[in-house]
Amino acid sequence: MRSTGPVRRIGRLLMATTATAAAGAVTALSLAASPAAAAPTGTTAARPGDACTAADLGTRHPYVKTTEVSPTITHFKGWYVTEGTTGQQTVSTDTTTVISVSVGLNGTIETSFAVEALSNVKATVGLDVKLEYTSTSEESNSVTWNLTQPGYYGFYKGTKKVTGTYGSLNCNRAQQDDGSWALEWTEGPGSGSFTTFTTLEEGAVRCQDGVPADSIMAKAQALLDCGSAAAKADHPAGAVAPTAQQKPDRPALHPTPTTSTPAEQPTATAHSTRAALDCSAEAYKIAVPGKPLSWGAPLLADDGVRLRPSSIFSAHLDNWRLCNVTEQDGVLEASLWNWGNGGCATIAEQNASTERAVLMTVPCAEDDLQRFYVYRDVPGSSKIGVQNKYTGSMMGYDRYADGEFIRQYSSGRQDGTGTFDLTAV
Repeated sequence: MRSTGPVRRIGRLLMATTATAAAGAVTALSLAASPAAAAPTGTTAARPGDACTAADLGTRHPYVKTTEVSPTITHFKGWYVTEGTTGQQTVSTDTTTVISVSVGLNGTIETSFAVEALSNVKATVGLDVKLEYTSTSEESNSVTWNLTQPGYYGFYKGTKKVTGTYGSLNCNRAQQDDGSWALEWTEGPGSGSFTTFTTLEEGAVRCQDGVPADSIMAKAQALLDCGSAAAKADHPAGAVAPTAQQKPDRPALHPTPTTSTPAEQPTATAHSTRAALDCSAEAYKIAVPGKPLSWGAPLLADDGVRLRPSSIFSAHLDNWRLCNVTEQDGVLEASLWNWGNGGCATIAEQNASTERAVLMTVPCAEDDLQRFYVYRDVPGSSKIGVQNKYTGSMMGYDRYADGEFIRQYSSGRQDGTGTFDLTAV
């Protein structure tokens, strides 16, 4: 392990403290009075530049950047009705388009981050969209409708497809125009696209029917291809051979839950060789603020990082060094090397997409699963939030207890249990 000047300076910056108790009191008072210390209302989604608190350092929220709503026909069948065949008809339609709910590449929508992203979409577009994984192909294709007039009909099911992009917000310190510091929601790593849809609408429509423009019914009427010879010709009662417009798109496959690389995250590399790390001279404890338990690395390879008390018997398993440190837009990125077992903190590759996966230590390698973003409180405070670079999830724990695992949570722990103290040993 070797140390360099720039890393030492980063370490000193991380742990900067007020020079005197009086200065600390002034800082505390200024934070209490600052708008940045105000608690979020919880009634609206966080936006870049909004105020956050130290308890939010270990949390993460999605925000909707763009949306597009497009009426889409998912099932369709041309049907000819003659005199004497009017009345209630039940028609089995053909699938034309398959829409599946997804956030990024995750089609399971099991994480709190994905659910919150879709909830924000619902609020943004003002439509009752699907908030869990489903697909229009799972819907029945049968349409029952009462027909009072003969003619050429399109039996259809359709929905409003909602697509767009989202970003990820993290709480971090930001310097203000007057030189002071405050905590703000800032755009962090992790962005992607989403797809969802509204409840399916069904019906039957003729060429001569007046329909609202840009509606689902108008889309179905367009599929009738009313100007074509086929639409104008007489047909026997029943199904009409589909036109080129009515032939189905290639159905989308059901998304398969995967532990592969999320679309918005860099590619992880194999754990092949130990990386040559450039580590800070300082060692730190990553502790629960105001309490004795801190991150303790395991002695056994198949165990995880747990909350442990620090003592003379800790054998440096509670001591961590920041290695290969970089900084961008006020956010530190580092590998977390444990002094006691010589390993680097990581989320196991097979568990990368798993909510509440346990933080482990393994031989150090060039691997984004072993890289972490560190979000900091204002200068004078040692409070931080920790985020895995590859998974985008925040580190936290289920409950405060000796032996409790440190785990990843896609949105962090909203009760503040993802905020830690980074204190020099």
